[in-house]
Amino acid sequence: MSIVKINALTVPDEQRELLEQRFASRAGAVENSDGFEWFELLRPIEGTDQYLVYTRWRSEEDFQAWMEGPMKAAHQGGGAGGAGGERPKPAASGSQVWSFEVVQQAAPKKA
Repeated sequence: MSIVKINALTVPDEQRELLEQRFASRAGAVENSDGFEWFELLRPIEGTDQYLVYTRWRSEEDFQAWMEGPMKAAHQGGGAGGAGGERPKPAASGSQVWSFEVVQQAAPKKA
């Protein structure tokens, strides 16, 4: 079965719009990765300042390949800004990654 990675990002109120803009402009950075199955950015409604970045992968190996390849390049200045450009400050003030195996799943029943 698939694996799920959830990155819990602590985002101050004044940085929420910036975080959402950055994710909106990521231009399919993960969608073409081998083994990628799903992505969602979840905005908190109440009771927390944590956004959840939900990704689902075919396997841990596929996730690690993405982490060591496209994700690493994008977060080390391989994206916007070019060589020698200053990296923008993070929108989140903290990050914690949670890992899960999918052991059960359900989809809507077809009529």
